[in-house]
Amino acid sequence: MSLDPAYLTYPKRRYGYDHNLYPWSAIQERPALRWPGDKGVALWFCVSLEWFPLTPGDTPFRAPGHMVTPYPDYRHYTAREYGTRVGFYRLLDAFAKAGVTASIATNSAIAERYPKIIADIVAAGHEIVAHSTDMNGTIASGLPIEDERALIATSLDTIERVSGIRPKGWLSIARSQSWNTPELLKQAGLGYMCDWVNDELPYRFANGVVNLPLNHELSDRQVIAVQQQSADSYAEQLRDAFDWLAREAGDQHARLLPIHLTPYISALPYRIDAIEALIADLANRAQAWVAPGGAIVEAWEAQR
Repeated sequence: MSLDPAYLTYPKRRYGYDHNLYPWSAIQERPALRWPGDKGVALWFCVSLEWFPLTPGDTPFRAPGHMVTPYPDYRHYTAREYGTRVGFYRLLDAFAKAGVTASIATNSAIAERYPKIIADIVAAGHEIVAHSTDMNGTIASGLPIEDERALIATSLDTIERVSGIRPKGWLSIARSQSWNTPELLKQAGLGYMCDWVNDELPYRFANGVVNLPLNHELSDRQVIAVQQQSADSYAEQLRDAFDWLAREAGDQHARLLPIHLTPYISALPYRIDAIEALIADLANRAQAWVAPGGAIVEAWEAQR
C-alpha cells in the first residue's frame, strides 16, 4: 500500500525555517563583529532572583526548582529563601570584588516583598531583567493571551515602581513562551528577551525584539543541581568554554558566554569560593568584555 502523495506535502517547507519569527542565519556566515575594546568574548553574568510560593502552580506547568514534598514544603521553601537572605549578597560581593556588572533576573514578587534587595541591586549598578511575577507565573501555549499580557505588565510595573527603572529585558520562567509571547513583549516595550537558546550571539526577531541567548546548559542549575557535579567542575567547564570561544573569535568573530547563576545553588559556603574565583578569573581575561545583557544588546545593535 503506497502513501497518499498529499502525505508528503508540507506547504511551509522551504530553505531555513518553517516560520517567520526570525530568518535563518549560520554564525560562520555573518559579518565581522567585535565587542567594545576590541574584545572577542562578551561575558554575561545573569543571576536568577526568584520567589517560590509554598503552593506550586501547575498550570501550565510547575517551574523548575519548585516545591516537591507535601504541603507545606518548608525544606525546599526555606532552601530557596536562603538565596535571598544570604546567598545573593555573596554574589553581589563577588561581582564587586571583580569590578563587574551583571543582569539580575528578578521576579516582581521579590520587589514587592524585599525592596531593600532591589535598592541594593540598583545601588551597585546592576541591571534588572524582568523574570515574571513569581515562580507560579509560568508561560506556555494554552495560557489565555490576556492572562499572559497581564502577567508581563504586572512584572514590569511592579519592578519599575520599586526600582524606579523599567526593565528592558525579559526572561521567562524555564525560558518557556507561548505563541503570543514575542509580540506581547514588544507591545510591553521590551527591547530584548533571553528565552531562545539557539545561538551564541544576539539576533533580531521579525517584530524587532532582540533575543539574547541564555544557554541553560551553562547554568549552575543544570550542571550542579541536575547533573550533580561539583562547583569546581562547573567552574572548569566555564573556563573551557571561554577558552574555546576566544579561539573561535580570533580577531574578527565575537562570541557570547552567558553564565547563569542561582543564589541558593552557587552561593552556598562550600561553593562560593569556586564561583568567586571563576568570576575574577574570567573578568581578567584579555579577550573578555564583561557587561549586563542590555549593554551587550546595545553593542551588537550598534554594529548591525
